[in-house]
Parts: sequence; structure tokens; C-alpha cells
Amino acid sequence: MTVTIYDVAREAGVSMATVSRVVNNNPNVKPQTRKKVYEAIERLGYRPNAVARGLASKKTTTVGVVIPDISNAIFAEVARGIEDIANMYHYNIILCNADKRKEKEIRVVNTLLEKQVDGLLFMGGAVTDEHLQAFKTANVPVVLCATTDEHGVIPSVDINHEEAAYDAVRTLIANGHRRIAMISGTLQDPSNGYARYHGYKRAIEEAGITYDESLVRTGNYRYESGVEAVKYFLELPERPTAVFAATDEMAIGAIHSIQDAGLKVPENISVISVDNSRMASMVRPQLTTVAQPMYDIGAVSMRLLTKLMKKETVEQAKVILPHEVITRNSVGGVV
Repeated sequence: MTVTIYDVAREAGVSMATVSRVVNNNPNVKPQTRKKVYEAIERLGYRPNAVARGLASKKTTTVGVVIPDISNAIFAEVARGIEDIANMYHYNIILCNADKRKEKEIRVVNTLLEKQVDGLLFMGGAVTDEHLQAFKTANVPVVLCATTDEHGVIPSVDINHEEAAYDAVRTLIANGHRRIAMISGTLQDPSNGYARYHGYKRAIEEAGITYDESLVRTGNYRYESGVEAVKYFLELPERPTAVFAATDEMAIGAIHSIQDAGLKVPENISVISVDNSRMASMVRPQLTTVAQPMYDIGAVSMRLLTKLMKKETVEQAKVILPHEVITRNSVGGVV
């Protein structure tokens, strides 16, 4: 049979109200009484009913997190930052994978709201009108994590993706490269896709390099699309001397595709990307990349959400964290 708060109270010889105060960490309980209640809880194997507590307090101390791809190391690092801060503030998280598919993202958001979460952290692709409508009817705080909405309506934590891409391409230009290809994410994605593409284009045009659409291929953020894009680039009448990939995973696919063709990185073709995932230092040559502070993005997002959930003063609802170019061995000068 399920052990109830009544059973604990009877075992400890105290009132149910006292057990409730102990379980909810109320300081107004004598140490010896608290010890007696905890001993009774342990003997009986009592587990507080979170649903019942949530109904009584109208708080579940639970946060819903929508993540685009749980198998991607980048998002795993964000989730770790979220989890650490959630633990610090005594929140539990429910993590849901949405595969960057709009219909699944909306469905997951609604499911989490049905679970009576106290707040939502959303990582995904484009924030559409359908997303905004779901967030508007949520009645709980929502923070965008590693993404933003174009109208700036929803609080968010991210980097400046356009500037990150711009800095990456400027690094190639500084090494003498003029024929620079890009492996982009989908341009419907405002961050990894369109913003990074725009940063690439702005950098080459400012350097007086004519934009050539044959040097841009759209990938799906995965290793295989980096491999296929480079196969295409190598078949051009004049191959690029450098490749900028919108993500590390596509960049590593590009490196391996270059090597499979009997060429060397960076001697024949340089490669740079944005992310600075753990894989960037594992590949050979090690990948030069623009670092996103992924752990910090998760941690700051969760801290911002705790402030909103507790109705604390929030001075800055749109947070842009710094990025930096991490120089390794995949970029060289033009021979």
C-alpha cells in the first residue's frame, strides 16, 4: 500500500502539518522534531506526492526544456548548464527532444504545459507565429535558449550568430583566402542558418570579394552534409581555398571529405566553423572554430527563468553572451 503523510505523522508522533513543514523545508521546525520525521520517512519509504503538493501550492518546482536534438553534443552542454542551475534553485527539469520540427515543438510545448510546469526553456529553430501563440497562452514564463524570436518579444539568451560567422570568415580572409565556400544550415533557421549565412556574406563583401552562390551549399547540421558539400565544391571548375561550415559537425565532415579526396587540411583547403564542441579538438587537424559558451547559455537561461518564475526584477530580458575565435590547426595561409 502507498505510504501517506498520515502514516509518517503517526510513526513520528507528530501532526501532519509538521510533516508537511519538514518535507517543504520550512525552517519553523525544531531540529529534534525534523530528525524524528526524517527517520520515520526513511523507515516507511515515504515519497511526497509532487502532484498533490503542486495542486496545493499551484507550483510543481518543475521546468520544461524543449531541446532540438538530444544526441547533439552542443545541446547536451546547454542542458548541463540548465541542470546545474536548476539543481541550485531546487527545480526539477523535464527534457523533451523535438527534432527541430515545428509541429513536434508545438506538441511538446503543449504537453509540458499540461504537466503544469512552472516555466519553459525553449531551444529550437525558427520561432514562428504558432510558437508565439503557444507561449502567449502558456500562463508561465518562457525563455528562449540559444535562439531568439525576430520581434524580440520573448526573453532570450544567445550569442550574436551573425557576428560569430563574420569573425570566422574574417579569420580566413586575414590568412589570404579569397575563394571561400560556406556550408550553411537551412536559411529558415534564424540563428545557425540565416544569421550565419548573412555574417559570411557580409564579411566577403566588405573584403571586396564578389559573392558567388555556387560556393554556398545548404546542409542539415550533420556530418554527412559536410561530406557531401565538399564533394560538390571539389567538382567546381575552380575549387575553394577555404570552407566555412556553420557547425562543427559539418566542418568535421568537410575535413574528412577533403582528406578522402587525397588533399590536406589546411595545406590545400582551410576549414573553420562555429560551435567549439568537444569534437573540434578531437579531429585531426584540430578544428579552428568560433566558441559559443554553450554551458553558460544554458546556465544563464535557467537563472533568467528562475527570476521570472519568482517575479524578481529582470534588468535585461534579451541577453547576448560573448563568443571568441579558438585558433587551432585547420586554417592556414594561401599557398
